[in-house]
Amino acid sequence: MKQLVRRGNMNERIDIVLNKFRSRMTSYPPGMCPLVLYRSLLQISMNQTCGKCVPCRDGLVEVDRLLGDILSGDGDGDTLARIERLCRMIARTADCAVGVSAANLILDSLTEFADEYESHIHRHRCVENVTQTVPCVTLCPAHVDVPGYVALVHAGDYAGAVKKIREKNPFPTACAMVCEHPCERKCRRRIIDDAVNIRGLKKYAVDQVRADEVETPRRNVGTGKRVAVVGGGPSGLTAAYFLSLMGHHVDVYDAHEKLGGMLRYGIPEYRLPKDRLDEDIRAILSVGGIDAHLNTKVGADIAFDAIRKDHDAVYLGLGAQLGNRMPVDGADGKNVVPAADFLQQVASGQAPDLTGKRVALIGGGNVAMDAARTAVRLNARSVHVFTRKRDDYTALENEIEAAMQEGVRFRTLLSFLNIELDDGGAVRAIWLQPQIVAEYDKFGFVQTEHSSNYPYRFLCDYLILGVGQRSDLSAFIEAGVPSERGRVLADVTCEVQGMPGVFSGGDCVTGPSTAINAIAAGQVAAFNIDEYLGYHHKIPGDTPLPAAVPNPCIPTGRAEIEEKDPFERRDNFDFVELSMTAEEAMRESGRCLRCDHYGCGAMIGGRGE
Repeated sequence: MKQLVRRGNMNERIDIVLNKFRSRMTSYPPGMCPLVLYRSLLQISMNQTCGKCVPCRDGLVEVDRLLGDILSGDGDGDTLARIERLCRMIARTADCAVGVSAANLILDSLTEFADEYESHIHRHRCVENVTQTVPCVTLCPAHVDVPGYVALVHAGDYAGAVKKIREKNPFPTACAMVCEHPCERKCRRRIIDDAVNIRGLKKYAVDQVRADEVETPRRNVGTGKRVAVVGGGPSGLTAAYFLSLMGHHVDVYDAHEKLGGMLRYGIPEYRLPKDRLDEDIRAILSVGGIDAHLNTKVGADIAFDAIRKDHDAVYLGLGAQLGNRMPVDGADGKNVVPAADFLQQVASGQAPDLTGKRVALIGGGNVAMDAARTAVRLNARSVHVFTRKRDDYTALENEIEAAMQEGVRFRTLLSFLNIELDDGGAVRAIWLQPQIVAEYDKFGFVQTEHSSNYPYRFLCDYLILGVGQRSDLSAFIEAGVPSERGRVLADVTCEVQGMPGVFSGGDCVTGPSTAINAIAAGQVAAFNIDEYLGYHHKIPGDTPLPAAVPNPCIPTGRAEIEEKDPFERRDNFDFVELSMTAEEAMRESGRCLRCDHYGCGAMIGGRGE
């Protein structure tokens, strides 16, 4: 009995170690050699083997040795062939999952990173541009200097933090409220405890000093060039901001009464108060050289050809503001509305009265969560969210949790079949087919198939379809703008194919995405438009940073952004997040490891980007 107790204690200690190691795995830096990563995963599998079967016990060791030869520059084409033959044998003959999964892992790498293997064999190095970088800067689509503005927050220079953010992103306030913070995903602080709350610190900065009170960079002398920006959302206004700073005159055309795009008309007030969004927009317009033409729809109020004729270049930042409907009978019935349309109605002051109504919602993305939580605030009797599989919940985890706290109910493994309408043409019920889980696909997502259970009839009075959005391209397609499957065809520089001087980016090119991705596209387009016009302007980025000091790496809890009580916030559209305290902000900003000076991002003679 004592021996069993000791073993139990040992297993508990091992679990603690593995939990810490799991955090280390998630913080592998971007830009690391894929072959090094795969070899390290193989070595973990080697340590898991029980040693009973030869393929796993000896075969994995041999694969590891051959991978070492390739990484050291001693491998050749025959080495690669031997690795493949050996892994296929192990996957076929190993007794358990340890050997099979490890062999299949390496076989996958041969396909996914064939170019990397070839480079190591023939050039004895990684492919070009493979190098470790600062994770938060790299994973931010706009490549904002995250360690820089976190250090400025820690120093109490909040205006400096806003300036540092604006060097790449003119929406510091909006992103502080709604950004999905991909910058935190591989934060190296995870090696010690948990990622730095980067979005929280950005929010703390803009809570201390309003963005429109922080001076923008001085505009360059006028170039005499005129650029048209179609769409006044995050992508279009970002392009306008940088183009204006370069000295070009910008005309922004937008079909709405106010600028902001989906930041204004697609994100509920409780997540992004519009007076806070206006702070960013006022700061952008304060640069000068930007004329906003509101209530102006291209194709109806002004022709696209006329815009091209009057400007030296054009940027299409159209967004994706039209909600998709499902190709089923009843999709055009009364009280059946796409989630994006529903949110725009509410934002425009035309919210439906959902008092006492049973609301059903199909979809699990962020827009779906916004719609579900908005329905709660419109006094719906109940709100049920349905998805076919758990992987369909692509919304941020904290958004799903917040919806649950506010009373939204979630049902999974039910695929949507059709809509049942009453005699007046309004939705009465939806039919759902129970599912069972099946195999995983090549991307690691679980698949489903129909269950033998009978279809499920769910009574509802209002149906919201959270199944994606699309762009309104009709006027532009008529004008000759190339498109495919509802998206503008543009390359990585944002230049539209076959239309010199016309650029496009954001949701109308990539499909529905995030605000920070739209901002990044606007930034890229601005600099490439500047090059197209014959210039090579640089935006000043001279905000001084505090000196970096070594971090003691003491494990410390992460300060989260607190929210109001769910029963308080569900009754109104007031902003739900609370501000960090000064003590929380100082402690949280002090957790940053300053990877721009220490570790993977350090560079001799300069800062790593």
